[in-house]
Amino acid sequence: MNYTVVGAFVLMLGAALVAGVLWLASGGALRKQYDLYLAIEDESVAGLNLNAPVKYNGVEVGKVRDIRLDPANPERVRLLFAIERGTPIKEDTLAVLKTQGLTGIAYVELGGSTGDAPPLRASAHESYPVIRTKASLSTRLENVLTTVLAKLDSTSRNIDAILSDQNREAFSRALADMATVSHTIAARKDTLDAGIASASRTFDNTARATAQLGPVIERIGRSAESVEKLGDAAALASTHAGHAVDSVGADVQRFTSETLPELQRLLGELNVLSGSLRRLSDQAERNPAGVLFGRTPVPEGPGEHTAGTPPTASTQKGPP
Repeated sequence: MNYTVVGAFVLMLGAALVAGVLWLASGGALRKQYDLYLAIEDESVAGLNLNAPVKYNGVEVGKVRDIRLDPANPERVRLLFAIERGTPIKEDTLAVLKTQGLTGIAYVELGGSTGDAPPLRASAHESYPVIRTKASLSTRLENVLTTVLAKLDSTSRNIDAILSDQNREAFSRALADMATVSHTIAARKDTLDAGIASASRTFDNTARATAQLGPVIERIGRSAESVEKLGDAAALASTHAGHAVDSVGADVQRFTSETLPELQRLLGELNVLSGSLRRLSDQAERNPAGVLFGRTPVPEGPGEHTAGTPPTASTQKGPP
């Protein structure tokens, strides 16, 4: 009877120990609470598996709960994270795919949030808060390498075009022409040296002439000032001459209107006087005595008598 009780007790105690271990293994009273977050990746998530770690600045804070394609766009992948409650997931938090060491095991790295950003909340058209994503290092390197390879390919094509047979031939001819020019210059070195020396002397003479032109230019400037002053004086003299011409014109007009009629009358009287003097001169030439004694009466001719005077006997004719 005692052995039966002891055996039953041992079995019950073993079962209790097994149940306790299982309870503790499943979390038990120390089980953590998790919040679900969604992230949408635009790149391949190769190497990322379910229950892959989710780290925040290197500290593991959750697991990848689900991986599936986006029904609206098969080029995107929807990742569901179970993250410990209390983790500071904010609106500016970013999710980046990373690989761990050389093993290539992928995980999700969270970070980039600041203390001023508000906590991340679920939007109206999503059941879970959506964490923004950033391209992974491998994707960025792939993009850079793709761009570099494209540029290298373009550069290679350009080099092939430059190094074509025609261009090589043209380049060879250019080198030959340069060699000919070099030989020609070397053959005429003495002439070139003489030309350079002559040019140097010319520059020196030009410099001296330029230095001598300074006083000449200054004198020309003073002459220009004198000419300007002379022009001002000529303009002033022209103004005075204009006033003088206006005054002379007024005097000429007054002379024409007042003095000219008197002068015409005087000329007429002088003309009459001249005629009288001419007649007097003619008379003096014919009869100078007449100028002193006056004109004598001319004797009457036959049959002529003065009115009122009886005829004389000597003048009567007829039979006795």
